[in-house]
Amino acid sequence: MKSREHKVTTYNLREGVYMVRSPIRISGTSNNVYTLRMNNKSCRWEKWQTYILSCSHALAVCRENGTRADTYVLKIYSRQTYRRTYQKNFHPVLSENFWKEFSYNLTFYPPNMNKERGRKQGTRFQGEIDYKNPDSPRRCGRCRMPGYNRKHCNNPDSSNV
Repeated sequence: MKSREHKVTTYNLREGVYMVRSPIRISGTSNNVYTLRMNNKSCRWEKWQTYILSCSHALAVCRENGTRADTYVLKIYSRQTYRRTYQKNFHPVLSENFWKEFSYNLTFYPPNMNKERGRKQGTRFQGEIDYKNPDSPRRCGRCRMPGYNRKHCNNPDSSNV
């Protein structure tokens, strides 16, 4: 019902991009614009991505194009999958009197809730990293020699990089 009130505008038919405008309402939010990408199954409202069910905006585009809305829903939500789920008989779980004895002795310990005192030790940046070879030692940013940083550089002739 909600999808019938939306206005659909086509941006790019080949890529399946549409603009859907919600109707003007007296109360609440209204006249919002949503961009849909039918090929990617995504809507700016993000309900489609979150619940993996077609939102009212996608249904409005299907109505406008004359396509079936069930083609944009995952197979797990189909009638066939629902029927196959409940096709077999379920047997109820017997009461605890019929359960087998458990022969293991499991001990569960509570989690350590003690907080460490003081401030956590930070890691300071020590020189530059060679990104082509991250396993190599850090290099001085001034003279490019490995093993120390700019603060401890003793080479006054090197220029600042």
